[in-house]
Amino acid sequence: MTARIAFQGEPGAYSHQACRQARPDMEALPCRTFEDAIEAVRKGEADLAMLPVENSTYGRVADIHHLLPESGLHIIDEAFVRVHINLLAVPGTRLEEVEQAMSHTVLLGQCRGFLKKHGIRTVTGADTAGSAQHVAEVGNPKLAALASELAGEIYGLDVLARHIEDRSNNTTRFLVMAREPDMTRRGDGPMMTTFVFRVRNIPAALYKAMGGFATNGVNMTKLESYMVDGTFSATQFYADIEGHPDDKNVKLALEELEYFSSAVSLLGVYPADAQRR
Repeated sequence: MTARIAFQGEPGAYSHQACRQARPDMEALPCRTFEDAIEAVRKGEADLAMLPVENSTYGRVADIHHLLPESGLHIIDEAFVRVHINLLAVPGTRLEEVEQAMSHTVLLGQCRGFLKKHGIRTVTGADTAGSAQHVAEVGNPKLAALASELAGEIYGLDVLARHIEDRSNNTTRFLVMAREPDMTRRGDGPMMTTFVFRVRNIPAALYKAMGGFATNGVNMTKLESYMVDGTFSATQFYADIEGHPDDKNVKLALEELEYFSSAVSLLGVYPADAQRR
């Protein structure tokens, strides 16, 4: 039986591209929502889930930090995917025929320069791959889609213009989630550790909790806060650090964190993507 990796979106979405890039030997399983992708793994319908967590242009993906700690899944890998935006249209269409471009609102905002130059108006679609599918079904050369080349391949559309995004470094970071954690050291490069925590209700608790990482020389690459339980008083922190929990300096830092925290939950240990370096 072929192993499967679940993702949110229609076939041809950038999450689908991430699946192909990071796990080319696995069958990609499209799901309607992030929750559905997580549930597919929990039920055994898929072996892994590919979830986007942040974009270099637009920041973190909404709601994902709430879902990760409650998912029951574990991070076993990360993947950085370059988001190349392409103008896709029905076969035989010429660029000058296109009057409107449809895509997710976030993508529309990432190629304003190209669209303005060619006098193309924007149309908001539910998502990128769904917009490509809609353009293929409508068959109107005046309407194009902004999506991945993979979407064009799947829905039989021509690529009228490649890589039209305003920023050449636009990248999305994905996390690969599994039912079971993998604490082993994999690959030749450095390891990453991700966790969430809540500090104790004492003065300067966060400052003190973070002190252990500084004094032990542990590099923290991400620290974000978000409210939980619908209250302003309950704040949870999400953190990524370089290193493995078995490393002496990481172990000491985590012990200090636990002392000043009311709860600490390890979400995963995984190899750092080569693009970090």
